Amino acid sequence: MQKIIKIALIAIGVLSAVLWYLLPSADMPAAEAAQSGAMNTMFIITYLLLGIAVVVSLVFTLKNLFSNPQGLKKTLFAVGGFLLVVGVSYVLASGTDVDPEFLAMEDEGTIKQIGMGLNVFFILTIIAVLSLIIPAVKNMFSK
Repeated sequence: MQKIIKIALIAIGVLSAVLWYLLPSADMPAAEAAQSGAMNTMFIITYLLLGIAVVVSLVFTLKNLFSNPQGLKKTLFAVGGFLLVVGVSYVLASGTDVDPEFLAMEDEGTIKQIGMGLNVFFILTIIAVLSLIIPAVKNMFSK
């Protein structure tokens, strides 16, 4: 199996090198360059490899997660905590978190979701900073 993967990767590498050589020149207009067959094929290869990487990483992550009940419990606590942060952030979002000139372009629900995203970011940043500072302070005073 590993030998087949190596051969496939070499073939993809050679194909990509040929496509790189066939890319349009830099002085070609962007609209025409975007329609290039070599460019489209490179995008297809990129999406294909990205899809394979995502599927393989998800399969192995889920396999390891369900094979270890203690790890599954910790993961469920982490996901529950994240959902709690998202819920609190949505409740705290006022719907006026964005500059008033943009309110005409979006409805209030979208503005509230943007505010929720900002609140999630701020809360998770505070949690991350505190998780770094608190153990350091405990270490300073325990010696």
